[in-house]
Amino acid sequence: MIFRQYTIFVLILAVMLSACVTSTSTARFYTLANNISPKNQADNMPPAATMAIEVLPIKVPERLKRPQIVITSKNSSKLKILEHDRWASSFNDELQDAFVSGLSRQLNAIDVSRGGRVANQPTYRVAIVLQQFNATPGEQVQANFGWTITHLNADARSAGNNMLSCYATISKMVGSDIDAVVKGVQETVADAIQAIAANVRSINNGEAGKCNS
Repeated sequence: MIFRQYTIFVLILAVMLSACVTSTSTARFYTLANNISPKNQADNMPPAATMAIEVLPIKVPERLKRPQIVITSKNSSKLKILEHDRWASSFNDELQDAFVSGLSRQLNAIDVSRGGRVANQPTYRVAIVLQQFNATPGEQVQANFGWTITHLNADARSAGNNMLSCYATISKMVGSDIDAVVKGVQETVADAIQAIAANVRSINNGEAGKCNS
């Protein structure tokens, strides 16, 4: 009797494990990280950083704080949560990594969360909010980003120009498959990174802050 119960337990466990393996093997994972390789070895050795940045945790709508890709149905306001098409981590974490790495690279800046900041180096805090986001296969990816840049150690000369708040609505036409939607999201985030980087450069150069959106 004991042997029979043990056999049933083993069979149930095997079925459960098989289901888990099947679910994992059919899932596809995507990232917002930039995977473009440097053109040559010299690109791996950038000049010394001229500034430091601190990117606060990205604020996103609650419905997007998940690893599953969330899309909007065509000609409808219905949301679909895709169990088998996922980000490598939660969407808000993917955004955080993308903005930190993208801004650090474009501005040749040190990410203060990783240390290594030089004393008296210009330091900028960037707060980003994803206010609206819709990804509709066969139509477009549209995102409304808002951001505030603060010069944390501005001197008297630039004290009147140490903060700038901007927003931008960015949209990309996309195909009907998920790969195309993911590419649209990546391009949308890349455009936002470029806009924020341009604002930081303006402040760092002592120019009057100006939003381009």
